[in-house]
Parts: sequence; structure tokens; C-alpha cells
Amino acid sequence: MRPGRALRGAARHEWGPLPATVRATLAAERLRAVPMTIAAVCLTALLHAVQNRSWGFGVVHGLGAVRAEDPLWASLLRTPLSLFVPAPDLPVWGALVQILVVFGIAEICLGRWRTLLIAYVATLAGTLYARIGVALGPDGLFGLPASDAQVVDSGPSAAVVGLAVYVCYVYRAHFTGALVIAAMVVEVVLKNNLAGKEHLVAIAAVLVMCVRTPRLDRPRDQDLRPGSGTRSGAPPIRSSNLRRGPTQRTSWW
Repeated sequence: MRPGRALRGAARHEWGPLPATVRATLAAERLRAVPMTIAAVCLTALLHAVQNRSWGFGVVHGLGAVRAEDPLWASLLRTPLSLFVPAPDLPVWGALVQILVVFGIAEICLGRWRTLLIAYVATLAGTLYARIGVALGPDGLFGLPASDAQVVDSGPSAAVVGLAVYVCYVYRAHFTGALVIAAMVVEVVLKNNLAGKEHLVAIAAVLVMCVRTPRLDRPRDQDLRPGSGTRSGAPPIRSSNLRRGPTQRTSWW
């Protein structure tokens, strides 16, 4: 068997109908398939441009920069926007690519409202953990040094990791999901910083959400190519948020 054919077969076995679902939806609707993702990319780019102006840095950080030392009510108010404020240690293009790819796939496969919910749950879990970790102190297993209370906690990375794990769970992409989790564990082992631990907490929060989420029931021993007679790859219809095309996309929210 040729390596390329074997690789394609392994990808079909791992991801099932997910690539076909994404490809068919984008072919039919183009950017109309991912309006929330496009809006998120534009908002992130705008906030990056504004915060790099002398007059805009304070505005952006006042509205979307979260620190563990801030009052809880202020952190909760800033958390929604903090998801779109590029992290200080991540190039803005990295944040834009993460949002475009992961949010786009999730929006197509899960629906925009479920995507948004998971993204905010993952982000909020990391934000709340930072406070708990600082309170535990550096000697605790999940503790953080007091200096982390002053670290600006923003960016889409926790949401991206959470969405990736959730999509892998729904589509039974076990190896990919395990690889994402393993990468986050390695990050903590190598860096042992606030961001890495927040990613693990975000994954834990999303896994809790996965407990009551039905997964795509697809046979592993059938050809999963488009048109082979298997299911489309979208979760069962639960709402009227339905778009038509070569593959029907549905949303539970």
C-alpha cells in the first residue's frame, strides 16, 4: 500500500466524516458557514491594532485584561472580551490562526452557540483557577507563585484547546484528542507556567461537559468517504438551525 493512501486511510479511520463535513459546508456556503469565526478573527485583529496605539493600550486592558489580583467581579466582566485580546507572549498571527481553524471547524460541526459556550467555559475555568492556584501557593500540587497574580491572563488558547478536545470527543477521534492533552501536559512539564496549567484546567472543564454529550455513532470498519452511505458527520438534529448543502450541518443550540 502506498504511504499516501495509507495516510488517508488512517485519517478517515481517526476523524471519520469530519473533514468531509467541513469541506462540503465550506464549498457550499464559503464564509457564510462561519460568521462567528470571522467576527472573532476580526475582533481579535482589531483589539491587537488598538492596544498597540498609545491611546488604546489602557482601553483594551481595562476592558479585556484579566489578572488574578483583580476583584472577582471585574475579572468576570472582562473574561468574555479577554478571549479575543491576544496574549502578550503569543504573536497575533498565532492567535488569529488558532481562532480561524479551531473555531471554524467547531462552528461548522457543533453550531455557533455550542462553540461559543464551550469556548467561554474553558476560558472562565482557567480564569478562576488562577485565583485558586495563587491562593494555594507555590508549594501545592496545583498551586501558583504569588507573582502569577499580576500576569495578564488573556488570549484564545484555553478556548482553542477546549474546543479541540470537545470536537475530538464528539467525533471519536481518540488519538487526536489524546495527542492534544499530551501536548498540554508536556507544556506544563517543560514550562510549568500559568498558561500551561490553565490549559489543563480548561481541558478538565470541557471533559466534564463531555460526560452528558452524545458522541457521533459511526462504524469503524466502513469506508467513510463522502457518498459511501455513512452519516454526514454532523450531530443529530436538535434545533432548527439547519443549513442545506451537500452535507447538512446542524446545531444543538
